Amino acid sequence: MTTDQAPASETAGETTTTGDARMTRRQRTALVVLLTASFTLAVDFSILNVALPTIGADVGFGIANLQWIATAFALCSAGFTLLMGRVADIAGRRRMFLIGMVLLGAGSLAGGLATTPAVLLVARVAQGFATAIVVPAALALLIGTFAEGRARDKALGLNGSLMAAGFTTGAILGGLLTDLLSWRWAFFINVPIAIAVLVVAPIVLKEGRSENRPRLDVPGAVFVTLGLLALVFGLTNAAESSWTDPLTLGALAASVCLLAVFVAVERAVSHPLIPLGMLTRSNVAWGNIAGFLAFATETSLVFLLTIYLQKVLDYTPLAAGLSFAVLGLGTVIGGLLGPKVVGRFGNKAAIVGGFLVQAAATLPLVLISESGNSIWLILVATFVGGVANLVVIVGFMITATTDVPESEHGLATGLTTMSQQVGITMGTPVMSAVLTAVVLASTGVPEATAVLDGVTTAVWVNGGLCIVAAVAVAAFLRRRAAF
Repeated sequence: MTTDQAPASETAGETTTTGDARMTRRQRTALVVLLTASFTLAVDFSILNVALPTIGADVGFGIANLQWIATAFALCSAGFTLLMGRVADIAGRRRMFLIGMVLLGAGSLAGGLATTPAVLLVARVAQGFATAIVVPAALALLIGTFAEGRARDKALGLNGSLMAAGFTTGAILGGLLTDLLSWRWAFFINVPIAIAVLVVAPIVLKEGRSENRPRLDVPGAVFVTLGLLALVFGLTNAAESSWTDPLTLGALAASVCLLAVFVAVERAVSHPLIPLGMLTRSNVAWGNIAGFLAFATETSLVFLLTIYLQKVLDYTPLAAGLSFAVLGLGTVIGGLLGPKVVGRFGNKAAIVGGFLVQAAATLPLVLISESGNSIWLILVATFVGGVANLVVIVGFMITATTDVPESEHGLATGLTTMSQQVGITMGTPVMSAVLTAVVLASTGVPEATAVLDGVTTAVWVNGGLCIVAAVAVAAFLRRRAAF
């Protein structure tokens, strides 16, 4: 352990001593169950992206409405995650985890069998809501299974690695399933996984809930959920239309108002959904900011490079997806390396150093051209950037969940889940807006050249955000939370 972390404390499950990275057989099995569930839900973020045109043709979606297949999932997964994290604290984390897995299995089965747009959208809503339930509950169960120390850091590293790798894996897996079998298997593949988890989880997971069970802050839950829903909808609509679209502006304005009301409610109620004092803790606030920026920059970079590969180098969607396999490998290595970096240098140094290395790997991508040889630069840069990004994510997960009372584990993990999901949702429209602005301003040049200029401009912004994040965390994250 470093000075960034507090001593070990008793947790809800079997624990290891501080500084001991060994796990019991029960802990290893529990870890496999929890990581399997989290990885599966991470894959669901992107598994249908490549298959959207095929799905539209089979089910009857118009081109203008295809984005709702992704939007329905994102709205529910990001909008309800904070509320569900708190519900897990009160109702029981294992109970909510199991309920979420049942919903995932049912929603996936319905999606695979869907023959109308309405049924498919309901299935995606169910998958998104399952994500909002399962991910914070799984994280809370994970940190409750291990005492603070190297074992927990290793578990969080694996979790962060698989969550990030899931986004890339989804694009590859979606392409393979669509080409070799059918897009319906992108749904069906979740069903046996959900069943297996439901069989094993009750045996190896212990129930965990807050000893004090305050009344749920219903007004706060309503306003924060509506505010997050409006935010995600506004960001998604911006990516599909523009930042000046009245619907985009209206949704973002509504989000600001609703979240402002939420803050006022939290100040007034006796048992707030989010104790505002928790957000003043340096580790919670800056840990989540770092996590938000880590997911926003890397996932949006994948979007930019996907556009480049398909629009400039004329790659097929499947070939473009397979090009990110090295990024997936980098994220796995980064997730394994992250706990060791944290253990050697501390949370803060891991986050700052990771962002700087990610920037150093991202910025050379401004040198890509219309030559096919640019793929080699992309492979090297995304691999190194993937390793660095996961070091940041591991540091963020450890930082944002350290020194949090057991009664608030679900809330803390709900915040981290919300940070990563909103980061994934927000990064792409921001980079898309930069790219689109450059393309629209480029007149009298071939489309491929205009797209290349837009991508490289957005890459400058992406790398710059990594540097800004490193500087901000270095300046404002205290080495030890004071509360």
